[in-house]
Amino acid sequence: MSPHPSPPPHPQPDSQAAAPPFNAPAARKLRTALGMGPEHVAYGMRTSYGLPYVTPDMVNAWEHGMLAPTSPELTALAGVLWCSPGELIGTPRTLREHRTARGLAAEDVAHAVGIDLSLYLRMEETDEWRGTDRQSAALADVLDLALPDLVAVTGRETKLIELLHNAVTTRWQAYVRPTARLLPLDKRLLQDVLQEMHTDYQGRTTAGREYLDRIVDHFWTLVQRTSY
Repeated sequence: MSPHPSPPPHPQPDSQAAAPPFNAPAARKLRTALGMGPEHVAYGMRTSYGLPYVTPDMVNAWEHGMLAPTSPELTALAGVLWCSPGELIGTPRTLREHRTARGLAAEDVAHAVGIDLSLYLRMEETDEWRGTDRQSAALADVLDLALPDLVAVTGRETKLIELLHNAVTTRWQAYVRPTARLLPLDKRLLQDVLQEMHTDYQGRTTAGREYLDRIVDHFWTLVQRTSY
């Protein structure tokens, strides 16, 4: 078998399902640790999880980053490899990816949050969260989301970036209150963080563009540091 297989010529039955960020090296490492070959993994997914189209070549393609398994395929692969789906996922970015990483069904999340299943699935499809503050808090709880992840999956990160850009390039004091309305953070903490970010950015003679490109990362790093 070629070490770099070609992707399977036929489309996968569930090809329209969104593929989560797949951690190919982790999948290969787990399979090797179990003493399994790609053929054993493919056989297990066919016989135990009802995915008759999975072949050893497809498993190899996943492990070499040429294909990414869909959410149902990833769940089945995790079952065959005796691990949680989260162990096979890279850094989750979207609402669906966070749910898949936790090994939860959409029905479970919708019920825990108190949203009709069809509406919840539509939110996942469009990446547009429309829940209330109470439902957002419930979502963070059921998916064990840290605040930065909650902000991202509920669509508030774009607004946060805009506020932070304005805070570091103009008068930071004017953006404490808008940022506090956007995020459940203490206003005094936000004052300290925005002032430090403004000072840092204004004192730069180079790499200003790079700072702005990573401004959300700078913000959360300072929030974490200032909180302790």
